[in-house]
Amino acid sequence: MLVRYYRESRESFLWKVDGLSERLLRMPLTPTGSNLLGILKHVAAVDVGYLGEVFDRPFSHPVLERIDADPSTDLWATADEPADLIKDFARAAWAHTDRTVDELDLDATGRVPWWRPGNQDVTLAWMLVHVISENAQHLGQVDILRELTDGLVGLNPDNSNLPDNSAEDWAGYTVRLRELAESFPA
Repeated sequence: MLVRYYRESRESFLWKVDGLSERLLRMPLTPTGSNLLGILKHVAAVDVGYLGEVFDRPFSHPVLERIDADPSTDLWATADEPADLIKDFARAAWAHTDRTVDELDLDATGRVPWWRPGNQDVTLAWMLVHVISENAQHLGQVDILRELTDGLVGLNPDNSNLPDNSAEDWAGYTVRLRELAESFPA
């Protein structure tokens, strides 16, 4: 079950960045600069850290080497990192983490050197739960960013995970929510 949810979340990330221009993928949509391509890059890098490096299963990729050299590039794609490169990085990273998950037992032990002493020894099961939790947080961000970009919503192409409302229904719903919110003091 852990592996299934881990892999399904990754497919959702790829779907959420599909079909958009470089400009839209890179566009910061929050005050802190959150953008679709940067979050994909971050999630893939985090995955190979927790499900690769922690279990002494190193992974190498030009995108990861740049992040290691300048951690500030973790949440955005540089001008010379096209979307296809970031998507390829994510796919390669996840193929690597799949091998870790497929080849090790859930009770296999690893070490997270960037965690505080006394908390660094972990199991693969623990790291899967940790990564699923991290991915869920970022997938929620990506879901909202994609909706703000072009209105695409849902878990995957076959499941919007929302009521089947028309655009008109959603507009009315939003008006009702806005009116309710505005009835309270600022």
